[in-house]
Amino acid sequence: MFAKTMLRRTVTASVIATVWCVYSMVAFAMPVDSAAEITVSGNVTVNGQPAVSNATVLSGAVITTAAGSSATISLGKNGRVEMGENASMTLNFGPNNIVAMIDSGKVRISSAAGVSTTATTKNATFISDSAQADNFALEVECSHTHVDTMSGVVTMREGTADRQVAAGGTAVAGNLDQPGCKPCLRPNSGPTTAFAGSLWWLALAAAGAGIGIFLATRDHNQGDNFGGTVVVASPTK
Repeated sequence: MFAKTMLRRTVTASVIATVWCVYSMVAFAMPVDSAAEITVSGNVTVNGQPAVSNATVLSGAVITTAAGSSATISLGKNGRVEMGENASMTLNFGPNNIVAMIDSGKVRISSAAGVSTTATTKNATFISDSAQADNFALEVECSHTHVDTMSGVVTMREGTADRQVAAGGTAVAGNLDQPGCKPCLRPNSGPTTAFAGSLWWLALAAAGAGIGIFLATRDHNQGDNFGGTVVVASPTK
């Protein structure tokens, strides 16, 4: 009986030791750069589960922010990713790379020099210049994507066409006139509406009418004074 009890305890201890060793090996084998730290404000989810500040985020996580919410994912020396409200993104990262697949909302990416950074949306692929530190923002709307470069250089690849957007520049990928989408609210980036076109024609017509009235009035006055000074007959003669 005693021998059986000792055997059970020995087997149990061996199993526990084996599990602990395997867990330790897996934990130490995980690269440090495959984990990030998230800071949240409001309602934010990671892989469908509510997220809290200072929680660990692994590469490949799907991060979503609700209305009035935001999130910042710190990638240590590699940089950080900031998400505005109503944004959804799948974030992959490694020792020297950041890959963001943005479905909706506004996302700002800051990456250090030497870090290869790529962001994709439904409209285009955006590739930062890894030779320098880059800071750029993407805003995914219904029919198009805006890119604003704060520092560094970003290449916007739309189909087979590449366009470089340097610091202080902005560009749009996609179709601003896509049916069923709300008009773009950014200054000078939305299409001209039919209503504005009608007002332009009305203004032109009004200007033409004004010029016609002016010319007709002037010709009438000149006709009354044709031949020089008007002679007034004296009633005494």
